[in-house]
Amino acid sequence: MQRRVFVKSGALALVTLGLSPSFLRRSAFAAELSRAKTGRVLVCLFQRGAADALNVVVPHGERAYYALRPTIAIPRPSRANDASALDLDGFFGLHPALGSLQRLYADGLLAPIHAVGSPSATRSHFDAQDYMESGTPDRKSTHDGWLNRYLAVAGTCEACTGGASPGGAIAPASPFRAVAMTAQTPRILEGPAPAVAMSSLGDFSVRATGSSAARLEALYRTGSADVVHASGSEMFEAVKMLRSANPQRYRAEHGADYPRSPFGQRLREIAQLIKAGMGLEIAFADVGGWDTHVNQGGGTGQLAARLRDFGDSIAAFVTDLGDRMDDVAILTMSEFGRMARQNGTGGTDHGHAGAMFVIGSRVQGRTVHGRWPGLEREQLYEGRDLALTTDFRTVFSELLTHHMGATDLSSVFPGYEPGAAGWPGVLRRA
Repeated sequence: MQRRVFVKSGALALVTLGLSPSFLRRSAFAAELSRAKTGRVLVCLFQRGAADALNVVVPHGERAYYALRPTIAIPRPSRANDASALDLDGFFGLHPALGSLQRLYADGLLAPIHAVGSPSATRSHFDAQDYMESGTPDRKSTHDGWLNRYLAVAGTCEACTGGASPGGAIAPASPFRAVAMTAQTPRILEGPAPAVAMSSLGDFSVRATGSSAARLEALYRTGSADVVHASGSEMFEAVKMLRSANPQRYRAEHGADYPRSPFGQRLREIAQLIKAGMGLEIAFADVGGWDTHVNQGGGTGQLAARLRDFGDSIAAFVTDLGDRMDDVAILTMSEFGRMARQNGTGGTDHGHAGAMFVIGSRVQGRTVHGRWPGLEREQLYEGRDLALTTDFRTVFSELLTHHMGATDLSSVFPGYEPGAAGWPGVLRRA
């Protein structure tokens, strides 16, 4: 249940966004944060709208690619052409707007995965996003998201959660264990495990002087305010923790320069939470604008502008965190790819397989992962789309196991057991 609460009493105004009632009640053990302020973090970034994998990770060594896309294909790498592909391995390259990510690739910090996605045949944005976030393709009866199921499994021992509540239930160590920089809780984090969603850190604050805030907290304790106050004191604990990080005074480090875009600022605020040592384990953000049916462009244009913001925001985040990236992994995803052949309006229609990026200091870098299926007609899915060779659940499973330390994924991805042999191998073993 989402709620927005405004409390006004003189100079007081409390604003909270995206809180579930049980979230704050289960955050009472936040004082235990000091035990593990530098644990592993997984940052998931969703490109909503179906990003065009073939123009993001460009198969410039594939003859059929240029035949299928006569006006929007990215030219083969050339120092004389700023709109040409940025070579990775002699066959694949990145879109020219992703120069910041090419540098991460050269440093061994970025692992692209091609021909990856959902085994579902759907080309519906709504259904495909639902399947990717629930982790159960073609099963609409799943009520929770795979990241929430992971949190539930990982939060069943007292040692990793901060102890048991007076009633005997296990309580998470931090109210900021899972944070989505979104207006509402995303599908991927829906479920019984606590999570918080907020459009920005400024949306989770007490706007009041110190004395006014104290009076409002007293109102919550006595229940005399006309608000939902079942977990008022815990709410203040969470607000105090966030304020202690001084979000308004944050300055990026190591020369990081975040784009001023909404997406860039979301990543900037996730970096704040990580560096503040507030017990963050899972972070989520999304960005739209990838549904390029019309005037997509090639090396320049609509898609290029979107990719430049996307890549520069991620690169700034990596730079800002510095050595903290030793404990952080970034995963990018999109619900499906786009049709191999361009359409009649200079764009691309809904397709099948896509591409992902895994970024971090423990990736198997300087290589493009996944089996390439080819783009000849007989190699295409249903004669029109990039074929799937890597199920997205294998990528998710590898990250949860070898980055987050999960030991049993049977309840995270019910009915799916790829085993380590089926993983794409994007992470080095510790």
